[in-house]
Amino acid sequence: MDGAWEICNVDDNLLKETDGFDSLSEHRNEDNQDSLAVSMDLVLPDDLLERILSFLPVESIFRAGSVCKRWFEIVSSKRFQRNLCHTLPQKPWYFMFTSSDEPCGYAYDPVLKKWYSIDLPCIENSNWSVASSSGLLAFMDNDSRSRLYVCNPISKRWRMLEEPPGVKFSDYGALAMSVNRPSRCYNISVVKSKQVPGNFFQWDLSIHLYNSETMVWSTSLTEVLTGWRGGDESVICNGVLYFLLYSTGGGHPDDRHGLIMYDLSSSTSQGLLLRSFIPVPCSLTCGRLMNLKEKLVMVGGIGKQDRSGIIKGIGIWVLHDKEWQEIAKMPHKYFQGFGEFDDVFASSGADDLIYIQSYGGPTLLVFDMNHRQWRWSQKGPVTKRFPLQLFSGFCFEPRLEIAP
Repeated sequence: MDGAWEICNVDDNLLKETDGFDSLSEHRNEDNQDSLAVSMDLVLPDDLLERILSFLPVESIFRAGSVCKRWFEIVSSKRFQRNLCHTLPQKPWYFMFTSSDEPCGYAYDPVLKKWYSIDLPCIENSNWSVASSSGLLAFMDNDSRSRLYVCNPISKRWRMLEEPPGVKFSDYGALAMSVNRPSRCYNISVVKSKQVPGNFFQWDLSIHLYNSETMVWSTSLTEVLTGWRGGDESVICNGVLYFLLYSTGGGHPDDRHGLIMYDLSSSTSQGLLLRSFIPVPCSLTCGRLMNLKEKLVMVGGIGKQDRSGIIKGIGIWVLHDKEWQEIAKMPHKYFQGFGEFDDVFASSGADDLIYIQSYGGPTLLVFDMNHRQWRWSQKGPVTKRFPLQLFSGFCFEPRLEIAP
């Protein structure tokens, strides 16, 4: 017990909690580190120290590697990182950008109810598409949609992927990612949409897939859609790619959105993509797709019946055999701060948690799928500095053992 108590004391020094949020990059006193590390070395063998460190919060494990050489070797070892996934599970975090010009912000830990300062590698600003799966993030620039990176935001390890095939400078691009946890290999999909020159109603759509085992891109499908275009919402669940389509006119005025499901294990014949079309559950102003335990979940803005571009509420649905099941609607007391025009919020989730954030403010709402409960997150360190300042973010799982 004495050794375990010393571990807790070391962790307190590492965390240096201030005002409800910590920094993963704060400096520590080297002399104190050495004295604490020496005392631990005298008490605990490697296997016991490794076991105790594995039960620390993931951000504490990451920083523990800076205490001394011995601790660094332990937390960096493949055995430690492999065993880490069998200890206490981590809940998904939510990263909120503090600026549109810099790739930095704060991540919210719903277990400890703390915010941690994090600088993201690879990207230049917040205007990048982001997809996440099992501790990894995929980033794609929204200008040329040709630069792609995969990284672990906790360990900061990253790699750049080859440029995907297909048309350059597409009008829209939807990014999705799926990690196979046993093999730790991953697949990435990019759905590109570009308007046919001179024809607003027709759009070229193509699906491009990347496999980390072969490190090769392939173009799975190309098709011309009439009356519909792709956008920037897609997700992979159980080997199926789902992405939203957006009406370009000519149909019913309430049919502004639709869902396509595309089996990644089989090719779809040219011209048959719309056969997998699934109507959305109601008139939506916008939709956000996410994978929660390999189930497709959509968070959508509910449009007014007579004015579909005006949002009157926010709902959550799960797709079961091509049928939508309503899970919850946001209570009015939470919805009041989201505004009323069209596309007003960001939302993403993992495991059993869904995060919803208004673009107009730094407050974060959390919905627990298991308990059907809504709650505000702990107030974060982000403040609104001017009236037109916008905020965005994404959900990810904090895991040290997954490498890009």
